[in-house]
Amino acid sequence: MNTVDKETALEHTAHKRIKEVLSLDGDADRLTKFYRQWASTYDLDVVQYRYCAPTIVAELAAVVQMAYLDKERAATAILDAGCGTGLVGVELERLGFRLIDGFDLSNEMAEKARETRVYRDVRGDVDLSLPLSGYSASYDITVCCGVLTLGHVQPDRLRELARVTRPKGFIIANTRRSYADAACFADEVKRLEDAGVLVLAQCLYDGRYVAEEDAHYWVFRIPEKGRSPEK
Repeated sequence: MNTVDKETALEHTAHKRIKEVLSLDGDADRLTKFYRQWASTYDLDVVQYRYCAPTIVAELAAVVQMAYLDKERAATAILDAGCGTGLVGVELERLGFRLIDGFDLSNEMAEKARETRVYRDVRGDVDLSLPLSGYSASYDITVCCGVLTLGHVQPDRLRELARVTRPKGFIIANTRRSYADAACFADEVKRLEDAGVLVLAQCLYDGRYVAEEDAHYWVFRIPEKGRSPEK
């Protein structure tokens, strides 16, 4: 097999795996099994799929820290929700963040994230569709890259991400354009804003994501307790 054919085969395999995972309907058991098998080749596959979201999410975290947070980057506490193999953590560390915690549904993916040595703490077997026991509102920024998507978790889990983010802190998340439409993501954001859970600070619509589809990149701010949300 020549180099071109080999690259084409790798792209086809990556495309097939990503299509499969998007069809799992958020079933935690099926997702756990799928990612257990995928962990060893995940990084290679997403490179083939031209997955640029981790870099964009990390860069947004850096902008938020510089523009809004009254603390040094190295002292800014970040939770990487659904950290996978640690792609976002590596980008965050490159930008000067040092207090990074992560969790993932898959123990195998979490172990890969641990091996990057950029996390302070990484936990596996953590299901974002359930309450995040063991986490409290101690994070300045919570990032959620590639998790609010088809076949994974529903947009109402933003409420739980807001719970573990401190008042005046931020959530940075992305959504495939198709998922945002299918899950009525903007409607859920409006409900959470009306309830005073979070405020939409910024959205980068139709940004680069993967080879075949763009994504929206959302920046939410957590209001101070006892104050009405401001836009």
